[in-house]
Amino acid sequence: MEKVADGVWLLRGDLGKSMNIYFLEDGEGVVQFDAGTKAMVKATRAAAEELGGVKRIVLGHAHADHRGTAPSMGVPVHCHPDEVADAESDAAIDSYMEISDLPLVRARLAYPLLMRRWDGGAVKIDGTVSEGDEVGGFRVIHFPGHAPGLIGLWRESDRVALVSDVIYLIDSVRLGRPLPPGEASVPHPAWAWDHAKAKESVRKLAALEPATVCAGHAEPLHGENLRETLERAAEKY
Repeated sequence: MEKVADGVWLLRGDLGKSMNIYFLEDGEGVVQFDAGTKAMVKATRAAAEELGGVKRIVLGHAHADHRGTAPSMGVPVHCHPDEVADAESDAAIDSYMEISDLPLVRARLAYPLLMRRWDGGAVKIDGTVSEGDEVGGFRVIHFPGHAPGLIGLWRESDRVALVSDVIYLIDSVRLGRPLPPGEASVPHPAWAWDHAKAKESVRKLAALEPATVCAGHAEPLHGENLRETLERAAEKY
């Protein structure tokens, strides 16, 4: 684990350690934000125990590489109301994804296999969180587009944003290669429930003027000019 902000810990795992799970200190234990992949269950349990134990899991969204550990942690799982149906579905690939639109043949072939490998299966949702709710000292913000109920967590005091897949810091069409340092991208339209809304959500994030952006994959972004970086990211695709 690495500490990425006050009271915020990052666990990286699976292929190339590119899958991110965040733990938010919350009294005697932690809240887990996002759930990574099935292969991360053992490491996630160990990390949670080290931090006092997980009280609940909040899903940034329900894609296979973000819900993987959730069924195995034995704690309540919450998500946005618009994400409940997908979280509780057995399908590893959401119906709105158009993987056939990815430009590389190897990506079109590999991703369906990978997503089934990453997935921990359907998740029982015990409650929901919506924009304005509080989670571990952060405020929930709804960022629809990549998924209908995609959420991020925002802390105004130090301008830290945990954003799941609102942005990618990896190449979303080239099997997860890291983007050059300081660059970000809206996810490729092949992954989107509504790509126009995904671009709007990146702009919504940019308008917050965050100083630290912790995404669902790769290392966090830090800096005082991230608004410009994020505005460029909205125009990637």
